[in-house]
Amino acid sequence: MHMGVSDSATTVTNFVGATSGFTLIGAFLSDSYITRSRTILLFGPLEFLGYGLLALQAYVPSLHPPICNIEAEPSNCKEAHGWNATLFYAALYICAFGEGCIRACLPSLGADQFDHEDPSESHQQSSFFNWFTFGISFGGFVGLIFIVWLENYKGWDIGLGLSAILILLGLLVFAAGLPFYRNQVPEGSPLTRILQVLVVAFRNRRFGLPEELEEAHESSAERGSTKVLSQTNSLKFLDKACINHGKEGAWSLCSVTKVEETKAVLRMLPVFVSSMIGYISNPVIFTFTVQQGGMTNTRLGKIHVSPATLFVIPITFQMAMLAIYDRFIVPFLRRRTGYASGITHLQRIGMGFASMILASVIAAVVERKRKEAAVQMSLFWLAPQFFLLGVSDVTSFPGLLEFFNSEAPRGMKSIATALFWCEIGLASLLATFLVQAVNSVTRHGHQGGWLEGSSLDSSHLDLFYWVVTVVGLIGFLNYLYWAKKYVYRQDTRIVDEPSSVDQDSH
Repeated sequence: MHMGVSDSATTVTNFVGATSGFTLIGAFLSDSYITRSRTILLFGPLEFLGYGLLALQAYVPSLHPPICNIEAEPSNCKEAHGWNATLFYAALYICAFGEGCIRACLPSLGADQFDHEDPSESHQQSSFFNWFTFGISFGGFVGLIFIVWLENYKGWDIGLGLSAILILLGLLVFAAGLPFYRNQVPEGSPLTRILQVLVVAFRNRRFGLPEELEEAHESSAERGSTKVLSQTNSLKFLDKACINHGKEGAWSLCSVTKVEETKAVLRMLPVFVSSMIGYISNPVIFTFTVQQGGMTNTRLGKIHVSPATLFVIPITFQMAMLAIYDRFIVPFLRRRTGYASGITHLQRIGMGFASMILASVIAAVVERKRKEAAVQMSLFWLAPQFFLLGVSDVTSFPGLLEFFNSEAPRGMKSIATALFWCEIGLASLLATFLVQAVNSVTRHGHQGGWLEGSSLDSSHLDLFYWVVTVVGLIGFLNYLYWAKKYVYRQDTRIVDEPSSVDQDSH
């Protein structure tokens, strides 16, 4: 489309951000009014339509600017405008809307197929999130190798057209399973229920809490609720929403179940914010590691690895480690700890954040060595940080996804999944802000900032990596504080034998 570097980058970040934002719309609709499977079938075809329009635009010459060499003759290359630009952005954001709605519902629908109270199904649910992440990685692996090759050598219309066909095929495979899915029945707007609890608790702030709230629970529990939640001792001020002082109605008296749903959401917020800060290091290290790779000797024997294909390396590490983790490490840890997922969700997330810190330290040392080397460094020097990035994605990514899904009330699981994707998007925005802030602080007169050089050789990426290390360490310590204070909504241990009950009670 002959956009400039800045406009192209902005278009990509806006697309990624819009996809994360649209997850909230799909999540709200599926949790409130229609089932998750219907939401996927309703909005999934929009993604197919978006890719189809992009393929059509790439195929028809009149729908895109004339072909030209933007590097050799930049003044003769006209950027897309008018109807062509409108079609491009419309197709792009139709894709984002469809993808966002699918992304919000698919993990939650998968988790709905397992009963966490059944020991065997509890094992399978934990394994599902590992293989769901593996599926995402495998799709990216195929795309980076095959789809990118098609677009570069056979044409954008072929690559985008095949992408549309694959999306349609995926929807057909999904639709074939409709008769077999367990579907969570929508219970109305969860946001309205949360707001009702907050309003009623505020109105009743001057009342004293009675010793028993059973009467309020009996009189106002929702008859259609799928599961009644027992009362907990945290966030006691919200219990005042259950005080019956003679008034009826959803905005005057709330059930214990509704209050406990609200408590569960509020308890997750500190973990949401702290893990978002801890995740900032990931997109920074990932992006600059690939740029580092472009400055190394990328020949593997007789094969030349292009910089774009370097993304395959951490994805390959991730897929291999996910399979090993799920098949060997989890069963070993499960026997030692008694947890369905081997370790708790928060412990798994913490391992990912710790590996990010170690990756940034190694990246700083390797970058210093690369700049001081007399001959071009081999790509293999980046293997340790690529490996640690893979460890991070194996632990923190599925760990966060499973944590939000398992800890959210049943009627809010799609919204919890949407919050996870929004967290990843916000962490990427904060990473961009960190780069801009460091450049602003280190810019002196006509001398550019640490990352404003024409190449990495004239930049100070090694020093920036140390800043990322400090930010990552602060985020990690903040996360540990909130993770230690967090109380799980349900016991994450599994009970297979009577003796396990005795052990857990001590």
